[in-house]
This record gives sequence, structure tokens and C-alpha cells, in this order.
Amino acid sequence: MRLKEKIARLKQEMSRLDALNARMRDTPDQQISLTDPDARSMATSGRGSGVVGYNVQVAVDTEHHLIVTHDVINIGNDRGQLARMSKQAKETLGTKKLDVIADRGYFDGQEILACAQAGITVTLPKPVTSGAKAEGRFGKQDFAYLPEQDVYRCPSGNLLPYHYSNVENGMTLRRYWSTAACQGCAIKSQCTPSKERRVTRWEHEHVVEDVQRRLDANPDAMRTRRETVEHPFGTIKARMGATHFLVKRLPNVAAEMALHILAYNLTRVMNIVGKQKLISAICAA
Repeated sequence: MRLKEKIARLKQEMSRLDALNARMRDTPDQQISLTDPDARSMATSGRGSGVVGYNVQVAVDTEHHLIVTHDVINIGNDRGQLARMSKQAKETLGTKKLDVIADRGYFDGQEILACAQAGITVTLPKPVTSGAKAEGRFGKQDFAYLPEQDVYRCPSGNLLPYHYSNVENGMTLRRYWSTAACQGCAIKSQCTPSKERRVTRWEHEHVVEDVQRRLDANPDAMRTRRETVEHPFGTIKARMGATHFLVKRLPNVAAEMALHILAYNLTRVMNIVGKQKLISAICAA
């Protein structure tokens, strides 16, 4: 009898898990949270690790470390947030131009282009996604683009001319290669295992190249970012404690975060101008 009861419980558990699996597959991102329906898996710094929760976006000014604008989303990465958050910060500050420093998680060509078109200058590092460097071969950054000739110069000094364009994910991509140059190249083994090395160039690649030039000209930019944006996050997390958010569902979490940011900004202003000036400013408003 005890064995039959165990088998029955296992079958019941399997049925429950099958139902949850069906629910998960029906969702757009194939995720469900039984604790908070709006929470989603967030990437963390550890490889293959993550945490179920929310993604808090903030824009912080470098002078006073005040949070200019913020948002709470349940998307597990930052790639599509650069232009939106930068434009919100620009509007809040009421300025015609804005310099923005972000980390590599925000890197996206179309987002950078949208910022440039909105009068926002972006500085951020480009993540290395190609496996060539990891395998000891030349990466795309080792190929120099010559705009006057519309060709790439490879590490051996040969020129790779333009051949054709195609559209992928809404982006027009130009393709460059030279079969003849690669066949007789003495360092081909350091470049590609294929018949020829092909280089792809986005039609707005110059915008991305400008970002890299700014980063090269200001190597301390990422240190400035860490010292700026990590300051409020560290302070807020210390105040929140180990329990983190105390409410569930995205609108409630957004409201809780707004209160944390209000408290943080008020204490920053008190430290900067003093209590009396802050109270006077509030009363005048």
C-alpha cells in the first residue's frame, strides 16, 4: 500500500509539472514565476547564473550623483534600454545635448544610432562576440576601413573590396572580401580557416566607430561610470537590506523603487545644500 501511495503521489506531481510546462510554453518568453507572475530571470555576473526578479534602470548625473530618471522593467538584459533611458534623462534635464556613459551590456548599434539622432553622445565598450580572438586569430578590429576607397585593409596589408549588401534583422549589411588575396597570404592561418576572410559592415557603422574613438580618447570613462552609477545602487541596496523588494507585481515594485529613489535623492540634496536650503526650496515650490 505504501508503494502504491508513493507512485500515486509521483504521478500527481508529474501531472502538476506537465501543466506548469504547458503554461510556460504558452508564454511569449517561455518563463513563469510561481512567486510573482511579473518577475523574470535576470542575468548576473556569474557565468550561467541568474536571479528571478526585476531590472532597475537609472540615469545618474556625474557631478552630484543624483538619479535623474529611472524605470523598472522585467526584461532580463539592458540591450534595448540605452536610447529610451538617455532620451528620458535628456528631457528631464531640459538640455539640447547630453553625454552618456554606459557599460557594455547596453551596446546595440541601432540604440546608439537612435541616440546620435537625438543629440546624445554615447561612450561605451563594445562586447567581443566573435570567437576569432579567443581562438588566437585576428578579430574585426584588426581590419582598418578606408572610407575613400570603401575597402577594408587586412593585417597583411591586402585590400578587401565591397561585394554586395543584404538586410538582416532590419539592418543593411555590406560584405567585403578578397579570395585572391587570401589564397596567397602568408598569415592566413592567423586569420581564417575558410577560403577567404569576410568582413561585414553595417551601413551606419561609422556611428559605432565614433563610440570606440571616444572610448579610446577617454580611457577613464568606464571608471567614471562605475563611480557614478554604482554609488546610488550601493546606497539603496544597503537601505533595502537582504529582503530586497517587499511587494510583488511590476506596478507595485515600480512604486516601491520610486520611493527608494525619492528618499535617496532627498538625502543627497540634504548632504549637498543642507537641510534648511532644501526645506526653503520645498516651501518656495
